[in-house]
Order: sequence, then C-alpha cells, then structure tokens
Amino acid sequence: MKYFWIFFAVILLLFGGFVWYKYYFVFGEGVKSGILNYAVKKGNVFKTYEGKLIQEGFGANPKTGSLTSYEFEFSIENEEIFRQLEINNGKTFDLHYKEYHGALPWRGNTSYVVDKIVNMK
Repeated sequence: MKYFWIFFAVILLLFGGFVWYKYYFVFGEGVKSGILNYAVKKGNVFKTYEGKLIQEGFGANPKTGSLTSYEFEFSIENEEIFRQLEINNGKTFDLHYKEYHGALPWRGNTSYVVDKIVNMK
C-alpha cells in the first residue's frame, strides 16, 4: 500500500508539472506592432477578450502559394486593455504579449495573451 501512495504522488506531481508547463509557463514574450483590426468579447461559457492586429508587409502563404498579410490574433488579459483597444479601433498599436504553449478557455482562444499596451499612434 505504501508503494501505491508513492506512485500516486509521483503521477500527481508529473501531471501537475505538465499542466503548469503547458498552460502557465511563459514560453516567449515580446512586442508586436500593427493596425488594430478588431477587439471583441466572445465565448459560449467563458467570455474572453480577443483581438487581431494587421502587421505591415505581405508574404507568401505556404498552403495556397498566394500573397497574404501578416495577422496577429491574440487574447486580452484584462478589461481595461480591451476597452482602450475597443475605442481606438483602426489605430496603430505596439502590444506587449506573452506566449504560452496552450490556451485555457477562461484566458482566451489563443496562446498569445496581450498584457499591456506599449504605444498607440
């Protein structure tokens, strides 16, 4: 019985470590710049804030071979940032973001989470 509890504790620790690494470990962070295309609040169970920046420049789409614009889809961490983005739609923003390995339903639909506005033009 003692070995069962040790095995159970090890499995629980491994599972907890996996969940932390997948959903809470900040994999990367940085700043993206572009024109704000939209900022919306949406969701069936968890209402989250989502947005999209259109970045300058064009590139080739590897799936279709056609030209495509650079888009940055992101989730927004708090309501204050969302409100500022919502009322300034169409302006150019520099947004600081954190990148996670996975998305949580209450945090947003993407693995990129904007946590502050660096600059607005």
